[in-house]
Amino acid sequence: MSPDTPTTPPLPLAGIRVAEFSHMVMGPMCGMVLADLGAEVIKVEPPAGDNTRRLLGSGAGFFPLFNRNKKSLVLDLQTEEGREAALRLVATADVLVENFKPETMRKLGLDHESLRARFPRLIHVSHKGFLPGPYDHRTALDEVVQMMGGLAYMTGRPGDPLRAGSSVNDIMGGMFGAIGVLAALRERERSGRGQAVQSALFENNIFLVAQHMLQYAVTGVAANPMPQRISPWGIYDVFTAAGGEQIFLAVVSDTQWAIFCSAMGWADWRDDARLRTNNDRVRARDWLIPELRARVAERPAAELAELFERHGLPFAPIAKPHELLDDPHLRATGGLAPITLPDGERAGQSVMTVPLPFTLGEQRLPVRSPPRLGADSAEVLRALGYDAASAERLSRTTTKG
Repeated sequence: MSPDTPTTPPLPLAGIRVAEFSHMVMGPMCGMVLADLGAEVIKVEPPAGDNTRRLLGSGAGFFPLFNRNKKSLVLDLQTEEGREAALRLVATADVLVENFKPETMRKLGLDHESLRARFPRLIHVSHKGFLPGPYDHRTALDEVVQMMGGLAYMTGRPGDPLRAGSSVNDIMGGMFGAIGVLAALRERERSGRGQAVQSALFENNIFLVAQHMLQYAVTGVAANPMPQRISPWGIYDVFTAAGGEQIFLAVVSDTQWAIFCSAMGWADWRDDARLRTNNDRVRARDWLIPELRARVAERPAAELAELFERHGLPFAPIAKPHELLDDPHLRATGGLAPITLPDGERAGQSVMTVPLPFTLGEQRLPVRSPPRLGADSAEVLRALGYDAASAERLSRTTTKG
């Protein structure tokens, strides 16, 4: 290679090995973050594969999204030989990621208490429903903790609690698990010892609603559900334009109000003393918003969008998730990346996925396709000291509909 040939610098976690024993979303999300940052993440799957490989409906995207950039190792942990191979893998790992029940990990001999004496440098990150305490015996799901943790109350209309439109606690719980791993790796540099990291759905949800908890602590007034909240901004809502198309419009400062009125040709409102400040406009919402809706309804959404963009005012079309696969900004900035689907009727086909939402060195992080079941079993097991026949026997897969 010529000295002038540019090289891609290693990713921050290059050289870190992660043994992942996880399923569904939260544990795989943690592993995905570590993998995207350059760690070698070896996902241990049962002979039939992670159940999310076969999910339908709203779960159909779980496996290809949260298991990219990983290797797949098939082991039957219900057998002594499979558990022994798992321990060999753990012996080579810096981090163990899991999101099974504590008793499941104890039965497998893969819980923190069983491993820490043998592997004192190992960082063990667990993803649970609840951190240790009165609720930790309960079975939790994202929707369960949204309901009991106030998020569904805040999202829905009064009397109609509604879960958020994404697996927010699973996803963020995995992110916080990964943040804990990064802190534990830094601490290990100082002390030479690993430690246990725990992340939980319920506590993650509480962090999400903490702003509303603190609102009450500061003001003594309980937060209303978002559809009923008293907005601090005079104009901050979804409006229906000509032809029935919806658009979100916001005017959040007095300077923006003057620009907005001038751009729309509404000198009467620009000069109206009742609407001089943002707080004036908040107090006038009872009559202002109905009149604004009537005026906005006379203009096409495309015209409003062009006007708001030209004048630097906040606006947004009401997009559906699938429409974002063709979003020009995402396509132009590396916000979408191709992967090959490993499973299902579309196995082998290329689709677009979403990288982590930040840049390092002005670059988006690279994305590799999620692994086929057992694709890396032979390579990993041979490196752990198994001969070809033993590796084939240990990693035999089965099919499950």
